[in-house]
Amino acid sequence: MAYFAASTDDVDTLTKFAQSLDANYPMLSDSDKQVARAYGVVGTVMPWASRWTFYIGADGKILFIDKNVNPGTAGPDMLARLTALGIGKPR
Repeated sequence: MAYFAASTDDVDTLTKFAQSLDANYPMLSDSDKQVARAYGVVGTVMPWASRWTFYIGADGKILFIDKNVNPGTAGPDMLARLTALGIGKPR
């Protein structure tokens, strides 16, 4: 299993954010918002990205989209969803 964060922030801003969290996972910069648009998390009316979590299977198909992410409980919420989907814990 792989996991990462994606943001529409530029690389410098995202790097500083990752360092402030001492993040041990990749954070991808999508500053031109092409990927965010493709996944429907940003549009012309709403120019900032929604905080959604996508669960994608090994075959590349989207298994579930959590559109109600709570930053305060995101970790336990993700583990519960992974368990419900029958996916093991991250390494």
